[in-house]
Amino acid sequence: MNREFIEALEDLEREKHISKDMLLETIELALKQAYKKNYGSADNVRVEIDPVEGDVSVLAGKEVVENVEDDLTQISLDEAHEYDSRYEVGDVIEFQVTPSDFGRIAAMAAKQVVVQRIREAERNMVYDQYITRQGEVVNGRVSRLSGQTIYVDLDNAEGILPVKEQVRGEHFEVRQYIKVYIMDVKKSNRGPQIFLSRSHPGLVKNLFELEVPEIQDGTVEIKGIAREAGSRTKMAVASNDPGVDPVGACVGARGARVQAVVDELGGEKIDIIPWSNEPAEFISNVLSPADVEAVITNGDDDRVVTVVVPDTQLSLAIGKQGQNVRLAAKVSGWKIDIKSHSQYEEAMANGDFVFADDEDADDGAFEADDQAEDQEYEAPAETEADDFPEDAEAEEDTSEDAADQETEGTDEAE
Repeated sequence: MNREFIEALEDLEREKHISKDMLLETIELALKQAYKKNYGSADNVRVEIDPVEGDVSVLAGKEVVENVEDDLTQISLDEAHEYDSRYEVGDVIEFQVTPSDFGRIAAMAAKQVVVQRIREAERNMVYDQYITRQGEVVNGRVSRLSGQTIYVDLDNAEGILPVKEQVRGEHFEVRQYIKVYIMDVKKSNRGPQIFLSRSHPGLVKNLFELEVPEIQDGTVEIKGIAREAGSRTKMAVASNDPGVDPVGACVGARGARVQAVVDELGGEKIDIIPWSNEPAEFISNVLSPADVEAVITNGDDDRVVTVVVPDTQLSLAIGKQGQNVRLAAKVSGWKIDIKSHSQYEEAMANGDFVFADDEDADDGAFEADDQAEDQEYEAPAETEADDFPEDAEAEEDTSEDAADQETEGTDEAE
């Protein structure tokens, strides 16, 4: 090794942010192992590299003793005094034992260490870069397909889009550009593993953040989001400025903003709902496009609500295979029981409903009898925009009435 080698290490330190001192220390350990392997030395050997000139020295330490039992590791006191009269028993004297052909061995070992450290540093840099971007949407290009798993090129890394995070009906070709949500980043022996998603509700949230400046600057806030990927999304929004309509901001002029998101999601329906702190008002909103006649709560602690809708709106309120009320429950955080007007009146006439105790219920609240027929869907404990509900596959609706009354999210928002 020489001065050029040290300059190369200094270049690596600047470009790859790999510590020169750490590299030298690692190379010294590697050279020690190489020396022991090639020359059968004992453990009393160490390797030293001049950090300025790059000169390599192999030093063997010998302990000063009265009676020598091992010539490789010990030296007599009399012989030690020939070098320096100040040596005493127990001192260690180092002798240079660098072989004449050790330069070739040193160069090979150093190369291996440097290459390995560069790879480790690059992997750590990629991990550090993407772990901070977890929860973001990035552009990528499909690099290869392995079975049903899709691998996506993210410039300096490769992401994995597993089949369970894909949307049913979406198909991508190699070299096709797509937007993906960074769901998780993990370390492995082969480098960081970046797990991507196209079905996560965070994808919809981030797409709206990219399209709507009012969300970026904090004027409009996404309060909750629920998604059944490939079929429908419900998103509740609120405005921190009384002069800004949160729904209108997300829809955009002639629906341009929401349509851009819908196009990216392959035509997925999106319901944009105004947020409200009043449970009755908010639940009426999240059940849109169905009209709601009454919202009957049973106390905030239970978070159970009965919703009465016109007879002609029952199938629309429930949605395809219960999708509308299921998403509404996830967004609102309430367990919702849907009843038609006639079902509610029949239950009241039969005494299936009784007033809840005044101390436990809101004004006008009722408690449902266990025998009453209902359609209940319970929401998870958390319903924030960053939640990750399980994907649900959309099924074809067998009800013509429900199909006729379904509306596109963009139409509703407008």
